[in-house]
Amino acid sequence: MFHIRLSADQHFAWLKLIRTENVGPATFIELINRYGSAAAALEALPELARRGGRDRIRIPPDDEIRREIEAGARAGARMVALGEAGYPAYLRAVEGPPPVVWVRGSLDLLAKPLVAVVGSRNASLSGRKLAAMLSRGLGAEGLGVVSGLARGIDAAAHEAALPTGTVAVLAGGLDRVYPPENEPLLARIVGEGGAAFSEMPFGWEPRARDFPRRNRLISGMSLAVVVVEAARRSGSLHTARFAAEQGRDVFAVPGSPLDPRAEGCNDLIRNGATLVANAADIVEGLAPQIGRDPPEPSAWEPEVDPPDDAGPPEDLRARILEALGPTPVAVDELIRDVGARPGLVQTVLLELALAGRLARHSGNRVSLLL
Repeated sequence: MFHIRLSADQHFAWLKLIRTENVGPATFIELINRYGSAAAALEALPELARRGGRDRIRIPPDDEIRREIEAGARAGARMVALGEAGYPAYLRAVEGPPPVVWVRGSLDLLAKPLVAVVGSRNASLSGRKLAAMLSRGLGAEGLGVVSGLARGIDAAAHEAALPTGTVAVLAGGLDRVYPPENEPLLARIVGEGGAAFSEMPFGWEPRARDFPRRNRLISGMSLAVVVVEAARRSGSLHTARFAAEQGRDVFAVPGSPLDPRAEGCNDLIRNGATLVANAADIVEGLAPQIGRDPPEPSAWEPEVDPPDDAGPPEDLRARILEALGPTPVAVDELIRDVGARPGLVQTVLLELALAGRLARHSGNRVSLLL
């Protein structure tokens, strides 16, 4: 697989661009496509945001980026950019992959086939034992185990997979472990050949909305997601939903109808997830994928229309704003509706995103933030 290699200056510019206000992964990739480099995109940001209706956009000062890089160095972490060696191959292929991630521990483990094992924080003893059994079995078959370092099922899966390799994906910065009681476990994971992984900056305290982002990374870097115990409103079901959207297999362990912690798994099975009772069931289900080349990443295509300092015409902006609303619509449908060249429509959407007026959704859909 072809990999890029960024210089220190390019790493700096990539980190500065993704830490800029209103620049998410999809907007980041559009900016790189359009301007050819993060440094050139950073120069263009103020004017793009102004045309989108925002007088000022916060671009982090250089000192702030230097402090993050220095914090990573002190923690023994490495910054890995999208497309570089060490970036998980399956994560590269999802829609809107994080452009920059921080990793402590083994980059080689991230190149192995990985399977996510997730479940309830308030796990039963039998659930924790089963998660451990599955994780040991997956490790014995040469598969790495991914989870979210939470209490319960996650911790049991990590613990059991220590001898063969496990990846802990954090919702906050790598120096902000949640829950704090699992800091010793994370130290063991990193020290015994595993890896800690996060897209968030050092010092970032995880918020409730950061955990779904973490769950999307867990499923995105994995061949499949295995749910051991999950209530109907469990965050583990978010991970399973992300897996389905990303084209990953979903496995679930059935449980007693009398146990609320089994309701989510039983619902998953009822809706098409594969029922499993042991690691052999998972390995058998994944046999066609193990050893196969990972899916190709989304292409970074050159911009259809070259950047125009004047920007798109005002009447096109007005037509796009009129066509958009709070309900997500496909970008292709929007292009057909307004009857303009795709590059011009994408430019207006980019301006609106940088101004904080546009929300991006899966399936290349967008909506207006009212």
